[in-house]
Amino acid sequence: MAETAKPEAAVKPAPKTAAKPKTAPKKSVSATKPKASAKAVAKAAPHKGKTEDVKNKVKSDMNDFKAKATESAKAAAEKGKDRATEAVGSIGKLIRDSAATIDDNVGKQYGDYARSAADMVEGFAGKMDAKDVDALAEDARQFVRKSPAVAIGAAAAIGFVLARLVRSGGKDA
Repeated sequence: MAETAKPEAAVKPAPKTAAKPKTAPKKSVSATKPKASAKAVAKAAPHKGKTEDVKNKVKSDMNDFKAKATESAKAAAEKGKDRATEAVGSIGKLIRDSAATIDDNVGKQYGDYARSAADMVEGFAGKMDAKDVDALAEDARQFVRKSPAVAIGAAAAIGFVLARLVRSGGKDA
């Protein structure tokens, strides 16, 4: 007879305990840095008079920078105004020069319209030349306040024309 072996009881593995790695105990941050005494803190902080001097110098430098930037912006605006006045005057002259051609091709009445338009454009150029940049800016603000739809439409039209000029100028170069 064959002996039947009794099944051995399943050996249960020993329960695993979370073994903590052996590391050095953590030191707190305050333990690694020495505490500063009140005298040391007082010595490290700048004197109130020194900070006021620095603040005053920074304010003075900023005011100087602001004045220079304002002066530069006004000079650029004045130069732009002069160029715009010249361009508007040129448009008026162009319209006046083409009035004779309009007389011949379309009729004297339309030539008179062109001369009238040239007068108005040249008058606008004269008014623009007579005013300073600040007055022109205030006039523009008043115009936008009175009729914002026209101002937006004019801005869109000018943007379209400028985009076309830039685009056509890029292809020629």
